[in-house]
Amino acid sequence: MKIVQTGERGARTMMAMVYETYGSPEVLRIKEVDVPVLKDHEVLIEVHAASVNSWDWDLLRGKPYITRLGGLRKPRYRILGADIAGRVIAVGDAAKRFRPGEEVFGDLSGCGWGGFAEYVSASEEALTPKPAGMSFEQAAAIPQAAVLALQGMRDKGKLRKGHRVLINGAGGGVGTFAVQYAKWLGAEVTGVDSAGKLDMLLSIGADHVLDYTKDDFAASGIRYDLILDVVGSRSVFAVKHALSSGGTYVMVGGSLLRILQALLAAPLYAWLERKKLTVLVHKPNHDDQMVWKTLVEAGQVVPVIDRQYPLSDAAQALRYFGEGRAKGKIVVCMKS
Repeated sequence: MKIVQTGERGARTMMAMVYETYGSPEVLRIKEVDVPVLKDHEVLIEVHAASVNSWDWDLLRGKPYITRLGGLRKPRYRILGADIAGRVIAVGDAAKRFRPGEEVFGDLSGCGWGGFAEYVSASEEALTPKPAGMSFEQAAAIPQAAVLALQGMRDKGKLRKGHRVLINGAGGGVGTFAVQYAKWLGAEVTGVDSAGKLDMLLSIGADHVLDYTKDDFAASGIRYDLILDVVGSRSVFAVKHALSSGGTYVMVGGSLLRILQALLAAPLYAWLERKKLTVLVHKPNHDDQMVWKTLVEAGQVVPVIDRQYPLSDAAQALRYFGEGRAKGKIVVCMKS
């Protein structure tokens, strides 16, 4: 990194993964850009690791088109990456929660993204102290995926001990946290994904696993108290048959059509069959990140990381994510 002293904090440049147009991972470039200007309520973080989320994939391609809000013709944010872990190196005049040298992790999707870079500025409210004894790579795998799992199961699904739970798309980032959280609470967990991920799901605690290419959970006759749908691959009209009376279906991911189906059908099924259909809207939350900090420090949950890539190979990390084969999380490392 080049440093040119010009004023109190200095002007700097850094390496970052940048894109100027929507498209495949081929549009990504590693470029030298200016270090973000630090605002009063922000902290400047030296990024050690950042993980890939489905939101990064959608923003890269500009699909679905709702992701282009604020950037219809070209990306609103030149640098992707929401989930980061690193070290605070400077604080704004109004920032009070952190000091230079502290290790943090967080979800920057609510304050400008920019995690696939050597440095990023972020609101201090988006950050949480890094779990003790955990690597930066492990910490970067937590924020968005883990909080989605928590909000889907605890807040929307009202998960309780003894509940029978099914997680559709259990082998990805959100799913692997959801499996472990549900088991920690004492639920009976069935994980649905491709055959290559089933052994991993059993290793992190799933009681039962289903290969979605061979087994149709909606037609099995088994009823679940909670279905957490990370991929939204099935019609809600089919999925509701797998819900017990009083059960809850929570859609975390899926196409706009599937989301609309769930929203429109929800009042009818709530009235006729006492089955709740709901869609989770992601809300970055410091308190929820603290829940996961406590769980991982206690050894109750372990982030599942499939592959790690250096920043120079960040495009390959996005390409691998887009193939849908990742077991757990994919992490981009800024520090070798």
